[in-house]
Amino acid sequence: MRTHHHGRHEFGQNFLTDDAVINTFVDLVSRTHGPIVEIGTGDGALTLPLQRLGRRLTGIEIDSRRAERLRRRVGPSTTIVTADFLRHRLSAGPHVLVGNLPFHETTPMLRRILRSPGWTDAVLLVQWEVARRRAGVGGATLMTAQWWPWYEFGLSGRVPAAAFRPRPNVDGGLMTITRRERPLVAGARQQEYQDFVQRVFTGRGRGLPQILTAAAPDLPRRRVQEWVRWGGGSARLPKDLDARDWAELFGMRVAGGRRV
Repeated sequence: MRTHHHGRHEFGQNFLTDDAVINTFVDLVSRTHGPIVEIGTGDGALTLPLQRLGRRLTGIEIDSRRAERLRRRVGPSTTIVTADFLRHRLSAGPHVLVGNLPFHETTPMLRRILRSPGWTDAVLLVQWEVARRRAGVGGATLMTAQWWPWYEFGLSGRVPAAAFRPRPNVDGGLMTITRRERPLVAGARQQEYQDFVQRVFTGRGRGLPQILTAAAPDLPRRRVQEWVRWGGGSARLPKDLDARDWAELFGMRVAGGRRV
């Protein structure tokens, strides 16, 4: 997990050193297709093994000294770019995003990733609890719910803190994101959908019916009551809903329950 604090402290980097974790990471990437873009190459712990896949690889590294050293070690199909990922312009063509993300900057990096076009799959190493929540384990986050119609989130395993040097205070988690070929909500309604999820997810009430009544009064009441009974009861909360639940709720927003 790479951090982006500028200064003499080597950007606060924690490097992945566990061969088993590295092999698992590369195996996950091998199941994807297309050019690879790595976020934060560091000293090449993932970059060099990823080259074995024989695909075009671009590494983005904020530390110019590490980038220069790594350039001397990579093969001709690999390009190392000195840049801050949060400001670097990604290709609009199909590619796969991979990386060992800085724990303290995971949220802005994930936002940047989810809003970027072109990429088809992402394999990311993040903080364990973030990986669990993004995948909807134990309840989804607002961010996951807002992007679920367009992406599938998966949890691939836990990475112990001992797999890094220096050792962080928490474990990491391997997560995957796949862009859906058939979105559950039309792309033209993305902002409308995300505003709807924001209202419901942060709404007040003791159960889903109360929350929906207050946060989304435009939903047809009878259809919502039937949907809640069919879907598992009124005790559920917004964090307990899955991708298709959110898409179905959003689809009830017009008069008469016609789909949007």
